[in-house]
Amino acid sequence: MGKNDRFVTKHPEGWAVRAPGADRASSVHQTQREAEQRAKETVRNLGGGEVRVQGRDGKWRDSDTVASGNDPNPPRDNKH
Repeated sequence: MGKNDRFVTKHPEGWAVRAPGADRASSVHQTQREAEQRAKETVRNLGGGEVRVQGRDGKWRDSDTVASGNDPNPPRDNKH
C-alpha cells in the first residue's frame, strides 16, 4: 500500500477514512458513501492511489484506483 492510499472502514460513529497504518481516523462520516467520496477526494489531491472499502461484515468489498487530479490521461474505470 502506498502512502496516498486510504481505507473506508466501519466506525462506532459511522464510517471512517483511514490511512494505512494510522491509529486514528482522518475523518468520520454518517454514511459509507460520504466516507468513500471523501477518501477519493483525499487520494486525488495527494496525487493518486488506491481506495479500499470495507463492508459491514468486515470483508473488503471494493477497491478503486484514483488518478491524480492533474493527470492529463487518467485511467478509465468503468465501475464508477
